[in-house]
Amino acid sequence: MRVTPSTIQIAGAALFAIAILHTFSAGLFERIAHRFPAHAGIWHLLGEVEVVFGFWALVLVVFIGATSGTGQAVAYVDSRNFTEPLFVFVIMVIAATRPILQTTKGVVALLARAVPLPGSMGFVVVVLSVVPLLGSFITEPAAMTLGALILAERLYAGGISERLKYAAIGVLFVNVSIGGTLTPYAAPPVLMVAAKWGWDLQFMLGQIGWKAAVAVLVNAVGLVLLFARELTVHRPVSAPAEERVPLPLVLVHVAFLAGVVVFSHHPAVFMGLFLFFLGVAHAYERFQDRLILREGLMVAFFLAGLVVLGGQQGWWLQPVLMSLSSEAVFYGATALTAITDNAALTYLGSLVEGLTDEFKYALVTGAVTGGGLTVIANAPNPAGMSILKNHFRLETVSALGLLVAALPPTLVAVAAFRLL
Repeated sequence: MRVTPSTIQIAGAALFAIAILHTFSAGLFERIAHRFPAHAGIWHLLGEVEVVFGFWALVLVVFIGATSGTGQAVAYVDSRNFTEPLFVFVIMVIAATRPILQTTKGVVALLARAVPLPGSMGFVVVVLSVVPLLGSFITEPAAMTLGALILAERLYAGGISERLKYAAIGVLFVNVSIGGTLTPYAAPPVLMVAAKWGWDLQFMLGQIGWKAAVAVLVNAVGLVLLFARELTVHRPVSAPAEERVPLPLVLVHVAFLAGVVVFSHHPAVFMGLFLFFLGVAHAYERFQDRLILREGLMVAFFLAGLVVLGGQQGWWLQPVLMSLSSEAVFYGATALTAITDNAALTYLGSLVEGLTDEFKYALVTGAVTGGGLTVIANAPNPAGMSILKNHFRLETVSALGLLVAALPPTLVAVAAFRLL
């Protein structure tokens, strides 16, 4: 049965397309800002990737208010679920604190010393493989935050080439997207379907997780081999001298992190834990660095905009998805993920009854495979973008550059999920 879209749905689809184009054009606004310094502020704002979807979501809400009334616009916003943006904000801030980051860096350094590779090669292999897989237990946003912060401090700050910067962020995004599939609760696209389809820990490890782990390792090793000449002579930047955080305080931070993960679907609970955490962080400022509240809020704004705009895309997205065969849906989901959040794809699939096991597997693996192609493809990507972008030329990551850099590791993930 053919569905006739409403005026608001058509406007939502059009604004969604404009927002995607805006994302790919963010670098243009940065160049305009340098060319016209008198109004550089507004151009810098429009060049912030994290602002794009929030800005066009505001336009959509204003359009709904103008055509259907303020009450309808408010009702639509109230109908959206903003749990994920809030969760990503909270987990970013806690994961980036000195006690958590210092502990993670210590583990990474220990593992890197055990890898018999020269220069920064062992370090890069560990960061791009172990940390993304850790996302299966501490959630993907936390893994992305930790991985991006460690790369920014130890690798990107060391004056590496622009090509290596793009290659590393491409591998990081893809590996985090697929690396969260060892468990049924860490990757948003898996979380959307796990309970309904009965995908437990045993299923995830046996059917999807081990294949993802192989792809993660191949991607990390492949990048190191490709840039072996540069990484052999590069040494990880020495971390600035910091006072060691007492073990009890580390354990308290780990407890907060674990509590937020456990109650990730209950914003009233994890926001309460977060406010308690802020009090503890303030009480022990001596063992804290600057909390990344601004970066976290910008990422939450981006994701909230995606939630608002994404709510008007089901009328065309679901028919396209459901028209594909079990074989074609894997590649269709991989491609569609690049222009919409991968969790949205699997959620739409979960609404359809009578899907075959082959279709379910192809839909979810395709969604996570394409999760590194663009900044909007996977919820944790804006977090990594926010942390790393200042190390790139013009202090922004080219959407096209990211797409090109993410294609090789994406093809490795394709091979892992379709051939293994």
